[in-house]
Amino acid sequence: MTLIQYLLLSSFLFSLGVYGLLARRNAVMVLLAVELMLNSVNLNLIAFEAWIRDAFATGNVFAIFMITIAAAEVGIGLAIVILVFRNRATANIDDFELMKG
Repeated sequence: MTLIQYLLLSSFLFSLGVYGLLARRNAVMVLLAVELMLNSVNLNLIAFEAWIRDAFATGNVFAIFMITIAAAEVGIGLAIVILVFRNRATANIDDFELMKG
């Protein structure tokens, strides 16, 4: 595949993630949409690193860091969703008003 094809695939995945973020009301689905967006950015990093052929493999290193950050984000996000679900018996984002300051 060429760089353009990877960029088109990545932009499609990112757009799908933005749609999922804006259209869904379930907190787990919103977290999945954010993960889809982060994975599309990882695809861009890897594609550009392969295209530039950097000796330090910076695209791969940044992708590994982003995967680590995404895993931490999902862990914390799911913990918050589970705690709210225990209190409110729903995972609907509109019902998360108890977290307002």
